Amino acid sequence: MVPSQEEPAAARGTSEAQPLGSAPPGAAPLPGAGPLDGPEAAAAEKVEVELGGSVGAEPLEPPEGGWGWLVMLAAMWCNGSVFGIQNSCGLLFVSMLNTFGSKDDDNMVFKTAWVGSISMGMIFFCCPIVSVFTDMFGCRKTAVMGAAVGFAGLLSSSFVSSIEPLYLTYGIIFACGCSFAYQPSLVILGHYFKKRLGLVNGIVTAGSSIFTILLPFLLRVLIDSVGLFHTLRVLCIFIFVLFLAGFTYRPLASSAKDKDDTAKGGHRLSLFSRRKFNPPKKMFNFAIFKVTAYAVWAVGIPLALFGYFVPYVHLMKHVNERFEDEKNKEVVLTCIGITSGVGRLFFGRIADYVPGVKKIYLQVLSFLFIGLMSMMIPLCSIFGTLIAVCLVMGLFDGCFISIMAPIAFELVGAQDVSQAIGFLLGFMSIPMTVGPPIAGLFHDKLGSYDVAFYLAGIPPLIGGAVLCFIPWVHSKKQKEVTKATGGEKVEKMLENQNSVSSSAAVFKKESDSVI
Repeated sequence: MVPSQEEPAAARGTSEAQPLGSAPPGAAPLPGAGPLDGPEAAAAEKVEVELGGSVGAEPLEPPEGGWGWLVMLAAMWCNGSVFGIQNSCGLLFVSMLNTFGSKDDDNMVFKTAWVGSISMGMIFFCCPIVSVFTDMFGCRKTAVMGAAVGFAGLLSSSFVSSIEPLYLTYGIIFACGCSFAYQPSLVILGHYFKKRLGLVNGIVTAGSSIFTILLPFLLRVLIDSVGLFHTLRVLCIFIFVLFLAGFTYRPLASSAKDKDDTAKGGHRLSLFSRRKFNPPKKMFNFAIFKVTAYAVWAVGIPLALFGYFVPYVHLMKHVNERFEDEKNKEVVLTCIGITSGVGRLFFGRIADYVPGVKKIYLQVLSFLFIGLMSMMIPLCSIFGTLIAVCLVMGLFDGCFISIMAPIAFELVGAQDVSQAIGFLLGFMSIPMTVGPPIAGLFHDKLGSYDVAFYLAGIPPLIGGAVLCFIPWVHSKKQKEVTKATGGEKVEKMLENQNSVSSSAAVFKKESDSVI
């Protein structure tokens, strides 16, 4: 299946003429791993890799469907497998405590919390580097290689004998691979969708919600029956499917010239063939920080996330301590996953109808409720009340996540969106890494999570207040640009008027002399 609206020119023109220097009609192309081989694959790969291509080439309109629907499903699996595992780390956290814990170690909660927090932090920390790799090598190669590294890291995590090696295998190697697989799934969607981008992002990000709903039950059964290490090996299956899903990220040809060029000799190229490419002039595009609205966004979001990941890591431990007699305690994570999926679909669709950067107010609303719900967790003395809090928290968690990419497109445009998302996710790594261990330290010193959850609710409120300035900053900048553009137009009109007046004067003089 190929995109129905944007069929590559090479595919349409093969039957009409065979260019000089191309492979003979009977020659079999080298096997590629994408949906297309031969001239079509060459066209896509050349556009993707040769970034220094034709100047002035105009990108095609996103096809809004076709092959894009398969890309959407692959990106959905990516979000589900990566963040479903991360969001369910509370169960792995408890299992790690039981497997490696010692009664003599008073800081075991603090030490174990570093495994999950390093893992989540590294996913975001690597994103600026992933942006460069995505620009240089394209979404497909970056995602496939990342999934392969993640698979190796997760598999090696199942052979450790103490908690410390997990910092490397699970926290760094597995997480870095997931990062390289994750970010291209955000970028590729903007190539295939524009009008439906909010809805598609909602569907894709709902993947992690579906996995967050199902994985806690699966992990509970696996951990109780086969233990921690075999459970990690079963999770490797999800990452292997992610490896296969990355091959669907086929790039779109950006211009007619690129298509025509790649129709010549295209059979000789495949996905992993060696070829020359022109790297971008700037590895990191720091110019996007000159966009004031984006700079404020890049400060406000990380500021709001210092307490964001604390419930995902420590909620299960808190539930085990506060509600010892309750069965199926993992239902709290399932509730977050259910309403998070609903929130991603609902608010993703709503974002399509919210004009411009006013979408940021949806994130402000989400941080307000996330902060309040975090503070209410220790106040819940009834298990049903805690479930209600988790349902509300999940709903607005989905809102925050689903509109990240649409806001980035609004602030910096499609050309710079890859590095804009990369820098933002990189900044997010710091609070995501620091928050859970600090909460674990409070638990080790005070004996409960009450203070940790109260403090975790403050940063989202502060970050949301900072984000409120973005629409004002953006509109002010637009007015300045409009004013400057208007001034230039007035000057040009005066110049034209003066030239017309001088021409009329010259004509009058010539007429007088003739008379």
